[in-house]
Amino acid sequence: MKKLINAPEDVLVESLKGVAAAHPELSVDLENHVITRATPKDQGKVAVVSGGGSGHEPLHGGYVGTGMLDAAVAGEVFTSPTPDRVQVATQAVDRGAGVLHIVKNYTGDVLNFEMAAELAAMEGIEVGTVVVDDDVAVQDSLYTAGRRGVGLTVLLEKLVGAAAEEGRDLASVVDLAKRINGQGRSMGMALTSCTVPAAGKPT
Repeated sequence: MKKLINAPEDVLVESLKGVAAAHPELSVDLENHVITRATPKDQGKVAVVSGGGSGHEPLHGGYVGTGMLDAAVAGEVFTSPTPDRVQVATQAVDRGAGVLHIVKNYTGDVLNFEMAAELAAMEGIEVGTVVVDDDVAVQDSLYTAGRRGVGLTVLLEKLVGAAAEEGRDLASVVDLAKRINGQGRSMGMALTSCTVPAAGKPT
């Protein structure tokens, strides 16, 4: 195990405190595990939100900023963020032009972002969603819900974030996201099993 941690149960919050200390250009909500820009983008522009289980840093919190994400929602290590926290992020960055959710194709992420989008819609926030599924290594796996969302996520967040920043509307941003996802493929692999802090040994 090659990690410097104080306690497994504190890994996420302490990591977020580190982000806040190192990056004054970001705003970190420790209660809801949400990272946003300290200075929001202009009113009338589409906002872009992503997130997922922690343990894959700098994804997604490392990609919050001008021309990329407006907010990132951090789940516990390898665990999807909850719908209420995704909703908090969506509310925080909505600038009146709709919000795009970029969701990696894992069952928990898909379900929780879907529920958050429904909650946001009840408050009058229009949400578009793209599910990233680029990993051809597990297309027919018995252990995944189709192809996982992995490496393409970074490229998609950058290209779509730039489109939103230049003022494209939600329909255009969603269309671009789906086109990028439809043309991108990657293969994720590991040389050894990982060690999740809560487990303390290879899984």
